Amino acid sequence: MHGRVYAVANQKGGVGKTTTAVNLAACLAEAGERALVIDLDPQANATSGLGMRANGTSSYDLLDGAPLAELVKPTRFENLWLVPSKPELAGAAVELARKDDGETFLAESLGEATGGYSFVFLDCPPSLGPLTVNALAAADRVLVPVQAEYYALEGLSQLLRSVDIIKARLNPRLSIAGVLLTMVDARTNLSADVAAEVRRHLHDAVYQTVIPRSVRLSEAPSHGLPISMYRPDSRGAEAYAALAAEIRAQDGRAVRIDTARVA
Repeated sequence: MHGRVYAVANQKGGVGKTTTAVNLAACLAEAGERALVIDLDPQANATSGLGMRANGTSSYDLLDGAPLAELVKPTRFENLWLVPSKPELAGAAVELARKDDGETFLAESLGEATGGYSFVFLDCPPSLGPLTVNALAAADRVLVPVQAEYYALEGLSQLLRSVDIIKARLNPRLSIAGVLLTMVDARTNLSADVAAEVRRHLHDAVYQTVIPRSVRLSEAPSHGLPISMYRPDSRGAEAYAALAAEIRAQDGRAVRIDTARVA
């Protein structure tokens, strides 16, 4: 039995993918769950956000067939582990695109090796390229952060179609865990309007928890700390703790999205 594997994905950049992967994993770890973050973005922001860097092995090696157990590194936070990334991972994306079976390298490397963890988060780059496809082919669930802005639903239909294609071709167990509203500014009508629109289209596929726009959340990565360690009294820390509780309650239950409603 492997741990529940979540791909944190959206082809749009700047929507809070890495912030969510790092802080959600940290909150679950604080709650006593064994959590693993696998950094699949060549920018390596999840790696630096946990106060680490890739010295030696990285997620590049995982895509090259190295066993997960040899690549996992303990962070300084209890119950939280990391497979770091480094810029060379960008080269792996090119290599994977050239291989006939390049879409399933990560799934083959992970296999049942995630059994030592309750939750595994694959932090995807901001594209639907080979690295994200590998993540979706290896995941059980997809968690989709969506920024509370006018074009929040733009591109979401493309991601959902990609999920459907990968489910049909490569990974029949893949499903949507949920859509997470991020960078919500409670002081503006815009955020409220966007949240209402997203919920109108996606119904219970949207998490009840929303992540606020927060200076503290933006500052935390520069200190190499998740928000729950940097400012545990902040709204951002409270929001990710609430999301962790929602994820734990939901675990094992997939949600259905009518892709025809997201256009």
